[in-house]
Amino acid sequence: MTLTPYACANCGHWQRWFGPPPACPVCCDVRNALPEEGWDFREEKAVGDLLAAEWDHPVPGVTGFRTVPSFGLGSTGWLIDAEGGNVAWEAAPYYPRDALAEIERLGGIARLGASHVHGYGALWQLQRHFDPPVVAVGVEDLVWTKAFRVTWPVDERLELAPGLTVHRTGGHFPGHCVLHDADRGILFCGDTLKVDLDGTVPRALSCHKAYHARIPLSHDEVRHYRQLIAGLDFAAVATPFEFAAPVSTADVLRLFDHQLTGRPSTAALPLGAGR
Repeated sequence: MTLTPYACANCGHWQRWFGPPPACPVCCDVRNALPEEGWDFREEKAVGDLLAAEWDHPVPGVTGFRTVPSFGLGSTGWLIDAEGGNVAWEAAPYYPRDALAEIERLGGIARLGASHVHGYGALWQLQRHFDPPVVAVGVEDLVWTKAFRVTWPVDERLELAPGLTVHRTGGHFPGHCVLHDADRGILFCGDTLKVDLDGTVPRALSCHKAYHARIPLSHDEVRHYRQLIAGLDFAAVATPFEFAAPVSTADVLRLFDHQLTGRPSTAALPLGAGR
């Protein structure tokens, strides 16, 4: 039997199912809100008819793809120019034909990965269209990959391409990972961080176990974040939603040090504090 891809209209998560799924596992998770008016699952054509694509180049060699209007959580899919072929990290909620054509024009996709389920978007669609040999997701987050097939489960570290290294942070999700672009000085940080922007200018940083439910990370989770990120040099971050610069390693460590001084919190720390 051929399973049909269905998207949850509330969060954008895709599942392959016999018919409309009984529920969305992402919305049922404590980190997300349930839909106020009940489940609304949409097949690929309905989603494609609703959405157009847009993309931009925040820095040379990096392209961000998203949909208009925003769908689900409104994720951004990053395409990164790399030695040996492009790396796609995270995914947009859907890729209309012109977006797929633009990726083809830029050289296609050789390797595919994501930080965690909130950045999966239509990763299944990229796998179907480009068939990259490597699809990398944290081994502890395989439970969320019902719409696509993981070919390289990530333990603690994986070099996706020269200068592009995946590191498992855990914390927000057990298998949550970041991708460090050492050459460009960018941390594709997943939901390790939330960046408050004033237009395009980053103003504050926060970290969360669950953003919607306002659950903070534990001190041990923050310590693990800090230990890992202290060894990564960067001057910009890219979440599953936006590109933010300047945000440096020192800025992020300042947030983690602040988190460790007392009661855990989801409050944002102004970037000017201590700079």
